[in-house]
Amino acid sequence: MAIERRPENDHPFAVGRRTMLRGTVLAAGGVLLGGALGVSAVGRASASATPKVYTRSNWKARSPKGSVDILGKGPTHIVVHHTATGNGSDTSTSHAAALSRSIQKHHMDGNGWIDTGQQLTISRGGHIMEGRDKTLQAIGEGKHVLGAHTADHNSHTIGIENEGTYTSATPPDALMSALVDTCTWLCLVYRLDPQDAIVGHRDYNSTNCPGDKLYSMLPKLRNDVGSRLREQLGHLSRYAGEELGVEQLPSFPGAPEAERIATFYHGPTIGDLDASF
Repeated sequence: MAIERRPENDHPFAVGRRTMLRGTVLAAGGVLLGGALGVSAVGRASASATPKVYTRSNWKARSPKGSVDILGKGPTHIVVHHTATGNGSDTSTSHAAALSRSIQKHHMDGNGWIDTGQQLTISRGGHIMEGRDKTLQAIGEGKHVLGAHTADHNSHTIGIENEGTYTSATPPDALMSALVDTCTWLCLVYRLDPQDAIVGHRDYNSTNCPGDKLYSMLPKLRNDVGSRLREQLGHLSRYAGEELGVEQLPSFPGAPEAERIATFYHGPTIGDLDASF
C-alpha cells in the first residue's frame, strides 16, 4: 500500500515555528538575543553549559562511506529516541563506546547508510557520544549535520539516541541528567525554546519510539531544560519584556498497535522527502 507523505512545511512543528527562547531572553525595547549584548552573553552561557561529549575518535568510530551533508542553518527541533536495546547495568564509558560502535555497524552494514544515523547517543551511564561524522563541528558552528533518524524531517531535526527500551521501564537518572544537559546545550547553541523544540520520534512518525515511559517524561524534560536555561541566561532576564505563553502542542501520528520489536529498531527513519542518508 502506498504511504502518503506530507512535506515538512505542512507539519505543525515545521521551521516556521522556530523561536529564540522567547520566554526567557526576548528583551524589552527590541533588544533580542543575538544583538550586541546577546552574542557575547550567550556565548559565555553556551560555553558554560557545554557537557562532556565523547568524540568519534574516543569511541573508535569507522570512517563514513561518503561525505556527510552539513546544512548552513541549525535544526529547529531536538528529537528524543530510544535505541530499543536491553536495559543493561553496565554504566562504563567502555560500554558506551561499544554501544556506539554497535549502532554504527548496524546502520552502515545493516541499513546501508553512509554512517550512523543519529547525531548524538546517550548511554544508560549518562555518557554522551558524538554520532554522525562532523556533528560536534557543525554544532560548534551553529550548523546541522544531516542525519537519518526521523523520516521526512531529518533536514531540520537533531536526533538523540538514548540507550535502552522505555516502553514501561524508567530511564536511569544518569541518562536523564545527561539528556537535560544535552538539550540545554543544544537549545543555547541553536536558540531554541525547549517547550517547542524538544519532541519525541512519534511526534513526527508513526512509531512507539521513544517508548511510552520516556515519552511521558518529555514534559518534565522540557521544564527541566527551561529551568537550566533560565539559570544559564539569568543575567539577561532583566531585559525581558514579558513572559510569553507557550502554544499548545498539536496532534501527531498515532503509535501503531503492533510494531515489530527488534534491536536498534525505533520506527521510521528515512522517508521520501529525505535526500540523503
